Amino acid sequence: MSKLETILQEEALREINAILAEGEAKAQALLEEAKAKAERIKAGAERRLEAEKRAALTRAKSAAELKVTTARMRARGEVVARVREEAGRCLAELRRDPAYPEVLRKLAEEALQAVPGAEAVAVHPDDRGPLEAWAKEKGLALKTEEAVALGVRVYAAGGTTYVENTLPGRLERAWDALAAEVAAILWG
Repeated sequence: MSKLETILQEEALREINAILAEGEAKAQALLEEAKAKAERIKAGAERRLEAEKRAALTRAKSAAELKVTTARMRARGEVVARVREEAGRCLAELRRDPAYPEVLRKLAEEALQAVPGAEAVAVHPDDRGPLEAWAKEKGLALKTEEAVALGVRVYAAGGTTYVENTLPGRLERAWDALAAEVAAILWG
């Protein structure tokens, strides 16, 4: 081989090596860039997944808190309803109390004051006895009505209008305020 061929061959090898080195450098740079891009994508995906996980946990916690609050409210409502039922039972038992005739007369007096020109008073058949003398004294006809429970109904002249004054009616009218007081007593 001649000297020129050797020089040309060495020159070609240098160029090939330079091109290979440049190609390897570019390939390494592309590889590094791809790795960096993959890391950014991976980090972004991890952040998104973490954010979704936190959001899902927050939603689950909120749903659980709502269920607990709903269950508490339902339980409290049931307790207050039981208190109301018990109050109704206690009122029904009041008829056996020795003080009941006086309570009945007071209810009748209050209703009578609200009905000018009253002509009759109605009571439950079981309550007729305690009010007979009172009705006679007041000049009122005494009627019995099954629907009048634990109280009286005083009729105005003509019998078309009346005022009812019963313990269950009073409990019904006062229940919202009483329920709030019961809740405050039970749960503060």
